Amino acid sequence: MEKYPVLKMEKPHLPRRRREAHKREFGKVFILAGSKGYTGAPCMAAGAAVRGGAGLVTVAVRPDIYPVVAAKCCNEAMVWPISDSYEDLLEKARGADIVLIGPGIGQSRWIERRVLRLLSDLPCPVILDADGLNILSRHIDVLDKREASTILTPHEGEFARLAGCSLPVCDRTAEALDFAQRHGCTLVLKGHKTVTATAGGRCIVNTTGNPGMAQGGSGDALAGLMAAVCGQRLEEAVPTAVWLHGRAGDLAAKEKGERGMTVGDLIEAIPYAIKECEEE
Repeated sequence: MEKYPVLKMEKPHLPRRRREAHKREFGKVFILAGSKGYTGAPCMAAGAAVRGGAGLVTVAVRPDIYPVVAAKCCNEAMVWPISDSYEDLLEKARGADIVLIGPGIGQSRWIERRVLRLLSDLPCPVILDADGLNILSRHIDVLDKREASTILTPHEGEFARLAGCSLPVCDRTAEALDFAQRHGCTLVLKGHKTVTATAGGRCIVNTTGNPGMAQGGSGDALAGLMAAVCGQRLEEAVPTAVWLHGRAGDLAAKEKGERGMTVGDLIEAIPYAIKECEEE
């Protein structure tokens, strides 16, 4: 693999919105997530997408958890029960600018078949997180065949399953970049100094975040925020989302402390992180 420079992601500069802007200019996000016992994941992803500035957010969940998710999800997101018809699911997802698949979704055969078909059929960018990644790890050829952009957000354990490598990952930047180039995707290797590697050979290391973010749900929030930022077609969308997520965590830790902060606190801090970055 050719050697590429590793860049540091510093504070991004975000444009202010036009006064006459319409909600559809800021992206339609479709989230396929959640399962029994994991009803918080779709709600945290949706909350982060809303706080990240997405114009419209739809959350698709299995019918058995629909009442729970509909009751606990943020009011600004639309919750939709998945029917048995794959065509209905595909039609709904096709209407989005970006699709997020995976938070809390499980790995049943029913959902695996739908995830793999969506990856083959969707023409828009797709973000894969959590069990979406675990499903993909058994069918990596589906990733290689995709023409639209695909963003993967694994932690090291998920990355080891995807890449077939051992733990710990010794050279995070080199291995992330090698995977991204071999499979034509963008790979976000989460952890301390999260790495964003692209198929084009760019490697960016994040500079924000703290140990208080090491808790269940933090990845769901990152995935939702990333969907919102990508849906708005902001410059350097993926590393920008990573930076904002870490900065929101830093702001939450400053107020609540690293031990006591929650993912909910992080999500509530996202607008303040974005506000810091808006151009005057």
